[in-house]
Amino acid sequence: MAATAKKAGKRAGGGSLELFLEMMAVERNAAANTLKNYGRDLERFAAYAKKRGETLDSAGADDIAAWLGALEAEGLSASTAALKVSALRQFYQFLYAEGVRGDNPTAAIDRPRTKRPLPKILSVDEARRIVEAAAKEEGPKALRLKAMVETLYAAGLRVSELVSLPLAAYRSGEPYLLVRGKGGKERLAPLGGAAAAALDDYLSVRGVFLNEGAVSPWLFPSRGKTGHVTAARFAQMLKDLAVAAGVEPSRVSPHVLRHAFATHLLDGGADLRAVQQMLGHADITTTQIYTHVAQDRLRDLVFTKHPLAKKAKRD
Repeated sequence: MAATAKKAGKRAGGGSLELFLEMMAVERNAAANTLKNYGRDLERFAAYAKKRGETLDSAGADDIAAWLGALEAEGLSASTAALKVSALRQFYQFLYAEGVRGDNPTAAIDRPRTKRPLPKILSVDEARRIVEAAAKEEGPKALRLKAMVETLYAAGLRVSELVSLPLAAYRSGEPYLLVRGKGGKERLAPLGGAAAAALDDYLSVRGVFLNEGAVSPWLFPSRGKTGHVTAARFAQMLKDLAVAAGVEPSRVSPHVLRHAFATHLLDGGADLRAVQQMLGHADITTTQIYTHVAQDRLRDLVFTKHPLAKKAKRD
């Protein structure tokens, strides 16, 4: 990871930027792709600042605002601009903390306002039908698919977390999984009895997916290059299940099932902090999007099911 930071820093001009990327890699365990994106965005801003007679280290709030304005004129979306502002904020906060600068010029820059779309959701009945469709098939592949679907919906995993689960993440009889999420952070993801039973049934045939005599560290191994079932392959299998369950496949994906997990928990009265921990969100504001979904569903329920609301419609 540190080598990735050095490479990105040198490409973007070295100096403070290289030190910043090394800090992000070592202290914050930033992903290689994050370091690459930060290096690219800061390099682009450095080139813009140079035209205005400034360096990356010396640029001020006016330079940043002008750059963002130029990007907006090019048609840059608010969500993409927000990511670039995030890179700038963290870089200049680093310079301020290290004493390189006496101020943080991004403090005067407003974060571009983005309208976060509400996540797609499935009803409890639709999620149940998808799980039941997985249980109707027979054979090792069916047992593996059922275990993956049950685990995803029961634990609310990211698809990347699901397919890359190590074999050691689950112990038969234990009501939880040990999951390594974003930034290498570990969390315990609780499992219901149905998911644990599905995993136990699958583990009895797991050897079918290995070459004779081979050993794999993955819970869901395959003979492909990655050594485990890929996210793309699982997503396709999930869409096939949606068809079998009578659910529109365009509405179904691994991430939608994760959304369903969170929304259905909140609908059932779960505490927001508990859902945050189970999802592995670092910031609770990320989790709060699901409260809006739950509130919208409650509002629709009142408008469509309450007797007075029906009466008002007739009137």
